[in-house]
Amino acid sequence: QVQLVESGGGLVQAGGSLRLSCVASGRTFVTMGWFRQAPGKEREFVAASTWSGGYTDYTDSVKGRFTISRNNAKNTMYLQMNSLKPEDTAVYYCATSRSAGTTTRSDFGSWGQGTQVTVSS
Repeated sequence: QVQLVESGGGLVQAGGSLRLSCVASGRTFVTMGWFRQAPGKEREFVAASTWSGGYTDYTDSVKGRFTISRNNAKNTMYLQMNSLKPEDTAVYYCATSRSAGTTTRSDFGSWGQGTQVTVSS
């Protein structure tokens, strides 16, 4: 099992920015992803990247606004979120998979506790 700890959520006005962090420890993994879950909705894919950096993918609604980056030395992956919209409001989770190039929730076996992002209009 991979242990994951997210941080960086908060309250921001529409158009603002936040950077989420996810620190990983424990077993190795291939892909780290970000998912989000809004009240009353299913958890959905947001972005993912292989730890090597050779693959990155984003859901259409965040393309051009969100960016994944990582600091291998710190075992940390970041999600930079710019131009935030009220519809981005959700609990954001990082997760890891031993599969490469996947965005399927069931492929991710380890999950963090989540961090709340609230975007006010």
